[in-house]
Amino acid sequence: MSANSKAGALSQTRATSQTAAISRAREERAEGETPEGEVYARRSAKGAEPLLRRPLSEDGAAVHALIGRCPPLDENSIYCNLLQASHFAATSVAAELDGNLVGFVSGYRVPERPDTLFIWQVAVAAEARGIGLAGRMVREILGRPCCAEVRFLETTITPDNRASWALFHGLARKLGAGCDESVLFDRDRHFRGRHDSETLLRIGPFTGAAEGAG
Repeated sequence: MSANSKAGALSQTRATSQTAAISRAREERAEGETPEGEVYARRSAKGAEPLLRRPLSEDGAAVHALIGRCPPLDENSIYCNLLQASHFAATSVAAELDGNLVGFVSGYRVPERPDTLFIWQVAVAAEARGIGLAGRMVREILGRPCCAEVRFLETTITPDNRASWALFHGLARKLGAGCDESVLFDRDRHFRGRHDSETLLRIGPFTGAAEGAG
């Protein structure tokens, strides 16, 4: 076989493998987060994946800009984002790619219930979607020493935010934990009709979060 024929055959084999991975991913779409086959296919095409790290106060303005590009997330003041990136850095995470902030998750341990991690917001830039980054960021926080005693995870989601429901239901499956739902902040009672109701999703109890959700 000539060199050109060998190169052509190798190229065709790679293309077939990538097509098969994407096909498997589509069949597994119901899992909530992006399936591993699709993650692999896209990662192979794009190269490097985002670096996860604790946020710094200097990230505050970039966090504010990122959330502004991620509707339907509620925008907070830059001052609020500065506090998230400093006072709550231990339970928040920044995702960086090529020096740019492409993902951010803010959270905190509930003061009256230190066994519970509350996830405030999850933001992922358009260019970093489709590789399972949101779930990876939440698992990064759960795997930190400060969350060693965490057995429950809570967040609030509006009824029409399908991406968030899929993300956290998928995470619950990976943790092997059940889910409870209840309205935490009501559209009329709390928001005076200016915001959709926020449903509290409580996941747990779970153990060994870092290993079980990997």
